[in-house]
This record gives sequence, structure tokens and C-alpha cells, in this order.
Amino acid sequence: MKSIPVKNKVTWQALIKRSNLVILGLGFSAGIPLLLIFSSLSLWLREAGVDRGDVTFFSWAALGYSFKFVWAPLVDLLPIPMLTTTLGQRRGWLILSQLAIAASILAMALIDPSASGPYQLINMALAAVALGFSAATQDIVIDALRIEMAPPEEQALLSATYIAGYRIGMITSGAGALFIASALGSTLGAYSYKAWMLTYMAMALTLLVGILSALACREPEVRKKTSTPHATGEYLRFIALFAIVAVIFAFSFFSSGPIINSLIENTLQVYNDPILVGFFFSASKLVGAVAVAALAGHLLSRISLFKTEMFSAAYLEPLKEFFSRYPSRLAVLILLVVGFYRVSDIVLGVISNVFYQDLGFSKDQIAAVVKTFGLIMTIVGGFLGGFLTLRFGVIRILLLGAILSAGTNLLFLALAQMGNDLNMLYVVISADNMSAGLASAAFVAFLSRLTNVSFTAMQYAVFSSLMTLFPKLLGGYSGSIVDTLSYSHFFVITTLLGVPVILLVWSVRNAVDN
Repeated sequence: MKSIPVKNKVTWQALIKRSNLVILGLGFSAGIPLLLIFSSLSLWLREAGVDRGDVTFFSWAALGYSFKFVWAPLVDLLPIPMLTTTLGQRRGWLILSQLAIAASILAMALIDPSASGPYQLINMALAAVALGFSAATQDIVIDALRIEMAPPEEQALLSATYIAGYRIGMITSGAGALFIASALGSTLGAYSYKAWMLTYMAMALTLLVGILSALACREPEVRKKTSTPHATGEYLRFIALFAIVAVIFAFSFFSSGPIINSLIENTLQVYNDPILVGFFFSASKLVGAVAVAALAGHLLSRISLFKTEMFSAAYLEPLKEFFSRYPSRLAVLILLVVGFYRVSDIVLGVISNVFYQDLGFSKDQIAAVVKTFGLIMTIVGGFLGGFLTLRFGVIRILLLGAILSAGTNLLFLALAQMGNDLNMLYVVISADNMSAGLASAAFVAFLSRLTNVSFTAMQYAVFSSLMTLFPKLLGGYSGSIVDTLSYSHFFVITTLLGVPVILLVWSVRNAVDN
């Protein structure tokens, strides 16, 4: 392999450039929402007495991250009244998404999941979905802004700065939220809604960092020079189509619930495997809703609701370009790698905090070891993965990351057998988070190789959405799997999920790393 020359040195002057400080703040803002949907919310709901199975179903609220490619082109095309003319396209969308994130977190803070009434958990779920959608939109804008605001030779430093800010944001919404809730008096045995309410209000205030960073940012020159080739009315019709299709999808998905539940009950009378049966029919429910929405979009396109060239340029051309670069079989294998590479760690991560709590670790211990120390080890693993990727190539380290990500799950099996052992918890978190950081670094490099610069926003959104879709769907059943089997069996299953991934990476070893 050819060596990669170092063209630029990282200096303190470069690190404190305005663009890097802005990206640091935006990375922090991007790192806040995710754990407020996943682990921190899981502990809140658990302390509030919500069943473990219902807790893990809330992980589906983050599916907005997995479908963000659907509206990624809209972020590029649609001007926002007043904000776009005042701040520019990128900064206007940033401010809008950040205000929506803050509003969603505040809405969650005002809901007590332990209160009586049929709508408390539904309202919490709706607020969490709104948070996931808003956060995914912010990610779309930041990804595009990071590419557009600096020349190629500065992208590596911007990416490293963004990741650092993102991890600090995750520490804040993970360990920080747990420390605040604990300090205010909420524990598993003594739940306090007021403590969690004030915690989530504090998390909403942290969005000020992102808002100030967006205001301090300069609109990229490439966006200033970009003209809008279509009239405002045409854009509005295009947005109307998106809204109609989204409503049809939601209606199809939720209205089919009673039918699906009836099918599950009837099937369980014949085949008594609630996990497999539930997953099959739930996946069928999702696929069916997508099919109905796609058919509706196709029929609406036939009545000239919008210009078909807008749809083609936004959605079809980036996909055609990808499939034109690779033979059909290889393209499918690559997409399978993208879609399944992180399945082991995401499925395990959905229930990991509940597992630590069930073992008897305190919230302070979880915050110190898992959230703070664990994220530091992830950063170390990321730097290690980046160095090894440059030295040995993407595919070799991608394969190593797949092996380590699956293999380290067996350490959770050992922890389950040992029980409340703080030293073993440090060992498990060190190995698991370092391997996750290493795998993530190689995976980002892999996705970068797959992306064509002519279609960066759409293709990257497709890849990053695909990589979390199936793992998050499966992760929603992690609590049910544990309830039906045990933690020990669950960790063995997550390890076995990594075996096909290793084989898939091996099958595409000659496709990218040349």
C-alpha cells in the first residue's frame, strides 16, 4: 500500500481557528440528544417503574437517525422563511433544528412517566420521537456544513474536533444527567420526578452552546453562490408530497396495529416463540407501511403534483451513481456490511444501563465508569483505530473491529456471572469501548470511501441511516429477550450476531481497500 504524505501539521493556531471552535460547539450540540433518548431515558423510566420491555421499546424513538436520508434533500432545497434570508440556508436550518431539540427535551421534562393515566407513556414517546427527528435533522445540517466550510486539507482536523465535541456532549447528557438526577435525590428505590424534570430542563439549556456556535458560524461560500433552480411554489408542492407520504406511512403503520396484534396472538397459539413471532410481524408492519407510502408517492407523482426532475435529482441520481460503480452482487454485499456492521454493540447498548442497574451498581458508579471512563476509552480506541487504518488499510481494521466488537460481548457474560464487581466492570467497559472506538474509526473511513463527492449529503445520509436501522429495530426487543431467556443467553446471542458481519466484511475485502 502507498504511504500517505502528511501535508499539514496540526498547530495550536489551527486548533483555535474560528471554524474549529464552531465545529467543537456544534459537535457538543449533536452529542446531547442521543443519550437522552437511550440510556438516560431508560434509567428514568426504570426508576419510574416502567416495565423493562417497555423501556427498551423507547429506543425506537431514535429511528429518525435511521430514516434521515428521506428528508436530507429537503434540508438542501427548502428555504426557511426569515431564517434563510437572515442567516443563510445552513445556519437557518441549524437554528431551527436546535430550537426544536430544546423544545422536545423540555416537553419530555414536563411528563411524569409514573403518573396514572393511559397517555403518559404515549406523550413521552411522542416527545422522544420529536427529539430524535430534530436531532437527526441537526446532524444532516452539521455534516453538510462541516464539508462545505473548509477546504479538503482541513477536513481531518474538523472531523476530529467534531468527534471530540460530540463525545463531550455525550458525557454531559449521559454521566452529567445521571449525576444531576442522583444529586437531586432520584434512585431506583426512591423515584423523584422533580429530579428528572430539572435534569432534562438543564439538558435543554445546553443547546445554547449549539445555538451560539451556529450564530458565530459563517455561512459557507458554496451555499451563498447556490441558486434555487425552481420557484417557491414548486418547492412547497415537493414538501407537500413529503408530508402527505409521511402521514400515509404513519397512518398505515399505526392503523395496522390491531391487525398485527391479532396475527401475533393467533400465530403464538401454533408457534410459541414470542420473540421471533413478535419481531417477524413487527418488521412486516414496518415494511408494509413503507410499501404503502412508496405506492402513494408513485401515484401522486403521476398527477404532476411536483416536477419529477426534482425527485430524480434529490433521490434517484445519488443511488444510481452508487450502483453504477459496483457490480450488483458486490453493491448488495457492501450495503449489507453498512446495515449490519454495528448490530452487536447497538443491540447490547440498548439494555446495558438496565443490566448494570440490575446487577446492583449505583447511578453514580454507572455515571463514573460507564459514561465518563467509558467514553474516554472510546476516544482512545478511536485514535487507535484511525492510526491503524492509515497504517494497515480500511478493510483489515474494519475486520478487526468486527471481531473485537462481537468478542468483547462475551465479557458481559462474565460480568453477569460475577455480579456486582466494580473491577470487572472497569475491565468490561475498557475492552468494549476501546473496540467500539476502533471499529467506528475504521467504519467512518469505510463510509467515506463509498461516498462520491458529487452526492455527499444524500449518499452519506443513506449510509449513516442504513447502519443503524436494523440494529435499532432489533434492539427494541432486547428487554423482551432478556425477560424470556436471561442476560447470559442475551450476551451470547449478541456475540453470534457479529459472526455474519465478519463474513460480510471478508467478502468485500477487495472492493474498497485498494
